[in-house]
Amino acid sequence: MRMAEALLFAAAEPLDIDSLAARLPAGTDVGAVIEDLQKFYEKRGVNLVRIANKWIFRTADDLSFLMEREAIEQKKLSRAAMETLAIIAYHQPVTRAEIEEIRGVSVSKGTIDVLMETGWVRLRGRRRTPGRPVTYGTTEAFLLHFGLENIGDLPGLDDLKAAGLLDGRLPPGFEVPTPSESGGEGDGEFDDEAPEEYGAALDDHLAHMGEDEAPSD
Repeated sequence: MRMAEALLFAAAEPLDIDSLAARLPAGTDVGAVIEDLQKFYEKRGVNLVRIANKWIFRTADDLSFLMEREAIEQKKLSRAAMETLAIIAYHQPVTRAEIEEIRGVSVSKGTIDVLMETGWVRLRGRRRTPGRPVTYGTTEAFLLHFGLENIGDLPGLDDLKAAGLLDGRLPPGFEVPTPSESGGEGDGEFDDEAPEEYGAALDDHLAHMGEDEAPSD
C-alpha cells in the first residue's frame, strides 16, 4: 500500500490499474490496495479519487476554500465556446457541420481551436461519409477538470432543472441527450466513425488548412 501511495503521490497525471501493477510486486491485488488507500484517505485533507478509470490524489472538496487565494484567474470561455463544448460533450463523436446544425449558427474555426488548446476537446477520427469530415470528442483532461469519472456522469435533463439551469418554458419535445460511454478518451469508435489514423497529420490539418479543404483519403 505504501508503494502504491508513493507512485500515486509522485505521478504528474492519473494512473490506471495496469500502470500501478507494472510497478508493484508480482501478484499484488491492485484493486484491494486501491480500496485500502481510498478508505485511509477518505477523511483526510487529500482523497484518492477515480477519474476516467484512473486514480489520482485530489484536495478534499470541503477544503477547496483554502486554495482560493492561490488560484490563478482564468480567462472565461466565450458563450459560443461553452455552447460548442457542451454540444461536443453530449453528442460526441460530432462533426463541425453537426455542431452548426444543433446551434443554428456557424461555428468559427477559432472557437474549436480554443477548446483544443485548453486540452478539453480532441480530434477523434473521421466520419465514414462523403468528404470524411473530422469528428470531435472530449478528453481525459475534460473529465479531470469537471470532476467526472466518465462522460456518462454529465448531468441529464432532471439534473439541469434541479440546478436551476433550465427554466419551465422549454419547447415541446426538448430533450438532453444521454452521453455515450463510447465518447470518452480511449474508448471504442462508433460504427460510422473511422479511427484517427492520421495522428499528427490530423492536427496539422486544422493548423494549416480549413476543414472544407481536407483531402478525402
